[in-house]
Amino acid sequence: MSTTSLPSYAYAPPAFTRIPSYSAEPHEYEQRLAWNRAPRRPVGDFVKQSKGGNMSLRLFSQEDNASLPVYGYGDAVEGAVDLAKTDGVTAVEVKIEGSLRLREVAEGGTTTYKLCLSKVTLWNKEADSGPCPSSLKFSLTLPTTFSDGRETYPLPPTHDVHLSGVPGFNANVDYGVSATVAKGKTTSLLRLGNGTVSTPFLYHPRTRPAVPLPPAMRQSLDTFKFVETPDWRSWEATMKARSSGGRDIHCQLYLPASRVFSITQPIPFHIMFSSSAFSLAAYLPYGPMATILSPSRQFTRLKVIRQSIVDVRNAMILGTKTDMWRVDTIGEAEFRHSGDGPDWLAFVGEIHIDPQVKIGGFKAGGLTVKDFIELSMLPPDPPRAPFSEMRLVIPIRLVTDPWSTDGQGLAISDSDFSNPPTPPGPQ
Repeated sequence: MSTTSLPSYAYAPPAFTRIPSYSAEPHEYEQRLAWNRAPRRPVGDFVKQSKGGNMSLRLFSQEDNASLPVYGYGDAVEGAVDLAKTDGVTAVEVKIEGSLRLREVAEGGTTTYKLCLSKVTLWNKEADSGPCPSSLKFSLTLPTTFSDGRETYPLPPTHDVHLSGVPGFNANVDYGVSATVAKGKTTSLLRLGNGTVSTPFLYHPRTRPAVPLPPAMRQSLDTFKFVETPDWRSWEATMKARSSGGRDIHCQLYLPASRVFSITQPIPFHIMFSSSAFSLAAYLPYGPMATILSPSRQFTRLKVIRQSIVDVRNAMILGTKTDMWRVDTIGEAEFRHSGDGPDWLAFVGEIHIDPQVKIGGFKAGGLTVKDFIELSMLPPDPPRAPFSEMRLVIPIRLVTDPWSTDGQGLAISDSDFSNPPTPPGPQ
């Protein structure tokens, strides 16, 4: 191939007249798209002293008057061991431990998983010259995962759950930090032995949704049905009619499509019931709001339920898993009537999570915690009810914090958050 006809190229540098100026705050014609602020940490200390007051374990970056220290995803446990007297000290060590214990009440089986074990020697008489310092600082970073020998899981949060009765179970996820001071003989020939100060701590990894809650759905002016958008997903169920002349009622429950919700925010929903006027009138006493026929009890409910599953033995008997579980209601919906017509009835509302709930779902070894939204209609006297009972269960994922554009108001940075996966579809 001849190169005689190829054009020549010349580099012409851009003609910048001046370097653009920048300001810390946006001008009137500008807007802030994102802002990653430096994290703000608590500045208090959590202090645990020995019985005699001769040594104390001081943990940094804790809230004032906290009942227990709290750490998050990948945090460093930082602090100091303070000694009132250093005479006779031969070694000072700090250790972090975590464990998952599963105990089956009926069979007596117990399984224990070590979640983390980190320790550091702060001072040793044989390795360090000079006297032992009266204050020794330390820093130990929490792992983000653990392995049970078969699978690797995210480090689970502090949690305990139990199922009373026989069979039953107890499941506990615990963490703690301890400081040990080893001493030799004193001048009085009394052996003081080792002294230890320890405290449990809460491990609460922070998570937040990848997208914000969507704007409320609107109803069409022509059909009065909800106008569907990609931000909302419809889940359907049917209440079967039992009376002659009645028609089934078709239920459409709309939830934000992500199905990832903060425990601190109400979960919005829209719901529509469609059928004949006769069937809808028969349904009203069993609806989600109080009526004259049912002033104090609602038989249609929308709630968040939590299933805790424990598998101590990891075995199968006659083809059936030996795990046990319990189900708790951790959130209830409040309904508001949003409209009705000859063949439809619509409501909107929010599900409020119990403020005692501090963590989302997780899986660790033989312990699994899952969350669901359940729509149900359970008539008080099923043989005489005009409709059969209905139940619709939708997997969701709960996270600790709401979505944020810039992290404003959060005492953490993006690196403190783990990213929650998308919930699975219903089985």
